[in-house]
Amino acid sequence: MGTRNKIVVLGAGESGVGAAVLAQKKGFDVFVSDKGVIKQNYADILTAHEIAFEQSQHSWDKMHNATEVIKSPGIPNTAQIIKQFKEQSTPIISEIEFAARYTQAKKICITGTNGKTTTTMLTYHILSKAGLKVGLAGNVGKSFAMQVALDAFDFYVIELSSFQLDDMHQFKAEIAILLNITPDHLDRYEYSMQRYIDSKMRIIQNQTNADAFIFNDDDALIKEAVLKHNPKSNWYPFSITHSTGMAAYANNDQLIINIKSQFTMSIFELAIQGKHNLYNSMAAGIASRLVDIRKEDVRDSMQDFASVEHRLEFVNTISGVDFINDSKATNINSAWYALESMKRPVIWIAGGQDKGNDYEQLHDVVKEKVKAIVCLGVDNKKIVDEFKSIIPDIFECNTADDAVKVAYKLARKGDIVLLSPACASFDLFKNYEDRGRQFKAAVKSL
Repeated sequence: MGTRNKIVVLGAGESGVGAAVLAQKKGFDVFVSDKGVIKQNYADILTAHEIAFEQSQHSWDKMHNATEVIKSPGIPNTAQIIKQFKEQSTPIISEIEFAARYTQAKKICITGTNGKTTTTMLTYHILSKAGLKVGLAGNVGKSFAMQVALDAFDFYVIELSSFQLDDMHQFKAEIAILLNITPDHLDRYEYSMQRYIDSKMRIIQNQTNADAFIFNDDDALIKEAVLKHNPKSNWYPFSITHSTGMAAYANNDQLIINIKSQFTMSIFELAIQGKHNLYNSMAAGIASRLVDIRKEDVRDSMQDFASVEHRLEFVNTISGVDFINDSKATNINSAWYALESMKRPVIWIAGGQDKGNDYEQLHDVVKEKVKAIVCLGVDNKKIVDEFKSIIPDIFECNTADDAVKVAYKLARKGDIVLLSPACASFDLFKNYEDRGRQFKAAVKSL
């Protein structure tokens, strides 16, 4: 008998470990390699399944003979190990691509620069509450591959970043959702906006006229990309500015979805408020109606959905001041959405590791909504220089505790203290979750 095909998994986080378990279950010879230290819970899973692995290094002699490589979305194509595999033309795929080969389930896939997690969680909430056998995967929830290995779901709701889409080739989303496209992660796309747009449009690859493409018709970049790519699937556009030809739209404070028969609901009944969340609700609503969820179930789920941790998450009210944790806002556009949805004066906690931010885009919304800025970062010069002419009160802190205390002192009854950094967190924190949790702990200790 010939030797078994060998799969090398690069990166032993949630996606990598799931891919390794599925690959082993399907009879492949599997080797897992992580350049960093593998978290204990993941190492334990690999050991329990008797899967060979290494950490703190990539040993080329142990993996050069791979028939296929499954790589973590966090590893850029410029990494030395990726270049070595590419030089010998070894196929490199994502965990999502690999797992999709082994499931007949219907996949609802969501991408966009902002709002992915909220839309994914809301869609999952609607489907699971309606009693469907549904898994939550991709950037949120458990590894898609691990679920394919261990569970038997009929549907998956999958959040996909552009990095994941880049390593997907045969994969097909039966229902694809594209929420918006704004500049982000351009460092991974040679600072080319077109490359980033093309990456996002991979959400429709391999779709046929049996499939659905749900997209934001108010987004100029998406409209242009749709005309250029001309997807073969059925189009379900949504808008909050116009209704003609739309699968969902807003009119007189009503959210209207036209799939099969008309669904209407007051926008004030939605559990998540703000213009951006109206878009997210439309996308989730269309997808839910396409898989035949009853209108009453859609309405109930949209009314009782609890928002995502670190995404406009209400923390507490102290002496009439609301504290909101939006630590997941790691780019300018996310921070703009957060500020735009605030209805009362804001003390804005911002800053961190800058990703080449253009703060000018925030001038108007900051002028309108913000009364003081508290910078939470190692180097805050850019933010201070950008806003000092429009916001006289700017303070600098380098711990979540100090930032919360300063913001609280500045706030008056009826104000909102909003952590919405517009930057990555790695200068002071492990990640945006760590930043959000430290913020919440600081609020609780006031």
